Amino acid sequence: MALNLSLSQQNALRLTLVFVLFEVLAALAVVFLLMLPMAQRATSDLAGLMVLSAQTWNELPPETRAAFEQELARSHGLTLSEEPPAGATPLAWGGPYLRELAVQLAERTDGLADLTGTRDEKGRWLWARLPGGGRTLWLGFPRSRIGTQPLATALLTLTAALVLAGLAAWWLGERTVAPLRRFDAAAAALGRGETPGLLPETGPRELAALARRFNRLVRQVQELLDARTTLLAGLSHDLRTPLARMRLALEMVERRPDPAWIERLDADLEEMNRLIGDVLDLARGLGRDAALPVDLAELLGDLADRAWETGTEVQVRCPMLHISVPPAALRRLLGNLLANAQRHAGTGPVEIRVELLPDGCKIGILDRGPGIPGDQLETVFNPFHRVDASRDPATGGTGLGLAIVRQLAQANGWRVWLENRPDGGLAAWVQVPNRDAEERMLPTLKKRSMREAENDD
Repeated sequence: MALNLSLSQQNALRLTLVFVLFEVLAALAVVFLLMLPMAQRATSDLAGLMVLSAQTWNELPPETRAAFEQELARSHGLTLSEEPPAGATPLAWGGPYLRELAVQLAERTDGLADLTGTRDEKGRWLWARLPGGGRTLWLGFPRSRIGTQPLATALLTLTAALVLAGLAAWWLGERTVAPLRRFDAAAAALGRGETPGLLPETGPRELAALARRFNRLVRQVQELLDARTTLLAGLSHDLRTPLARMRLALEMVERRPDPAWIERLDADLEEMNRLIGDVLDLARGLGRDAALPVDLAELLGDLADRAWETGTEVQVRCPMLHISVPPAALRRLLGNLLANAQRHAGTGPVEIRVELLPDGCKIGILDRGPGIPGDQLETVFNPFHRVDASRDPATGGTGLGLAIVRQLAQANGWRVWLENRPDGGLAAWVQVPNRDAEERMLPTLKKRSMREAENDD
C-alpha cells in the first residue's frame, strides 16, 4: 500500500537517500584516493623501520642492545622482545592499514613475518614476528599508533547526514508548503463563494507565477460576479420602463381602442425581446467560432451598404485583404460599433478604416460625434453603462452593445479599445491578429456616392 506522505516527509526521505548515497560515494573516494595511497606510504616506512631495527639489534653487541631498545621505544614507539607476547592471537581484520603493513613486512622478509594482537592493562598491542640472525624477534607497537577509526567515522558522518537531511527537509518544507497552504486556504474561500485576498507574488519564480495566475483568476471571478450583479440589476431596471408603458397602453386600449396603442405595445415587446436577447448573448459568453478566409473589403462594404440604407453616410478605406477570422463574430462586433457610431454621430459621416500591421490589421470605426469623457473610455464596456444618464434607448441603446463587443473580442483573441479623436469625434479600434494576411492591392477609398455615380454611368 502506497504511503500517503506529506511534502515535508517526502523531502526528508529524498534528502536522506541523497545524503546516504553521497556518504557512500565520499567514503569510497576517501578510501581509494586518499587512505590507500597514504597507507601504502606509511606502512612502507614502518615496515622498513621494523625490519631495519631487528637487523640492527642482531648486529649490536649484547651489552648495547638494552640501550638500543630504550632509544627505539623513546624515538619510534616500538618495543622489541626476544620472547613472544603472552596471549597473542592472529588478526582477523585490522583494516586497510594493517593489511598493507602485513604485505610490506612479508615482502621484506620473504613471507616469514606475520602480525598478531594482544590486550593487557596498557591497551591493545600489535606484534610483528621478524626473523633475523637465526632467531625470531618480536616488535610491537600500541594499536593507538595507527589512530584511524573507519567505523566510528562512518557512523558519525551518517548520523550527521541524517540530521542535516531532517533539518534541510524541514527548512525546504516550510519555504515550499507555506505558500501552498495559502493557496489552499484561498482556493477554499473562493470555492465557498467568498473573495479571498490577493496572494503575495514573491518567492521562487514558479510560485510567484502561480500566485500571479491565481490573483488574475480571483480578479476575473470578482469581475464576473460584479458583471452578473450589474446585469441583473440593469435588466430589472430596463424592463420596468416598457412594462410600465405596456400597462398604460392596455388601460388606454380598454378605454379607447386605437391602433396606435397596439403599435406601441408591439414596439415595447420588440424592445423587451431585443434586450433579453442581448442579455442572453452576453450571459452565454459568445463562444469562439471556427475561423474562415474572409474578404475584409467585401465584408466592410456590406456593412456600409446596410448603414447607407438607414441614412448614414459611411466611407470605407480598406485594402483588398483576405484574413482568417470567424466571419459572424467579426460582422457582429463591427456592426455593434457601427450602430453605436450611427447613434451618436448625428448627421455626420462615419469612416471605416483598416490599417495593416506586421501581424494582422486593425479596423477602426471613426465618427464626428461628441466623443466620450476620458474617464469613461473603459467603463462604457461594462454592461448597462450609458454615457447618457437619461437611459433613453433612442440615444443610449440597451447599454449592452459595447459589452457584447468586448465579449466577442475576448472570445476570439482580439483587442478592442476606444479613443477620442484630436479634432473631435470618437474612434473605436479592433486589432485582429492574422499572420497569414496578404495584401492584394493598394488602399482605395470607396464611397457610396461614387458607387451610385458609377451605376448611373
